[in-house]
Amino acid sequence: MPLSLTNLQTRPPIWVIKIGGSLLGAPELMKWLELVVKHSDGQVIIVPGGAIFADAVREAQRLTQVDDKLAHHLALLAMDQYGLLMAGMHKHLVTASSELEIAERGWQHRGIIWLPSKMALADETIPQNWQVTSDSISAWLANKLKAEHLVIVKSKPLEIYKKNAEILIENLIEGELLDGQIVDFVTGQTYQTWIVNKQDYGLFNQGFSAAQLQKNALLLNIKTH
Repeated sequence: MPLSLTNLQTRPPIWVIKIGGSLLGAPELMKWLELVVKHSDGQVIIVPGGAIFADAVREAQRLTQVDDKLAHHLALLAMDQYGLLMAGMHKHLVTASSELEIAERGWQHRGIIWLPSKMALADETIPQNWQVTSDSISAWLANKLKAEHLVIVKSKPLEIYKKNAEILIENLIEGELLDGQIVDFVTGQTYQTWIVNKQDYGLFNQGFSAAQLQKNALLLNIKTH
């Protein structure tokens, strides 16, 4: 039972991987999906970004002036849409929208794409505004599943940050690499949070391993000033 939370001492580590909407249309997107299918074994859950679907929500809000609460709801549905699109890109990927479905797909040893709207909308503690993006939602899921690793895949270059072994989260927020709300979700958690570029899929060619990430990924230091 790979994702059972009653057997945390013996189960393999859970990986939550957020794939940003900026990868839509990039050749790297399929590489990431293929790696999840090949190496997931029910332990890797993809969290989709909002992609062009979230952009459409922003434009619709501008045109109608609906409040941020409704826009937040629509943005979560935008993540669902991107997730469904990614699942449609590879026949061996499956979707899940609840903890039970995630567990069932894990038992089936499948590559999983999480559709967040059902679970996220049920939690009223999540701020309902644009400061909460798929970055924060992925951290929320990592908390929920008691994951060991959260990997956030970005299109922006990371070289400027790689001078340090660990990066303060405030530096990435100031650089607009992460949303400002994520600090509330990762602070105090035991899982490791990694930031990688879309071209870093090769780190997982032999499977999902923290040892490989230590060579080229950014390990987030969640202790802010």
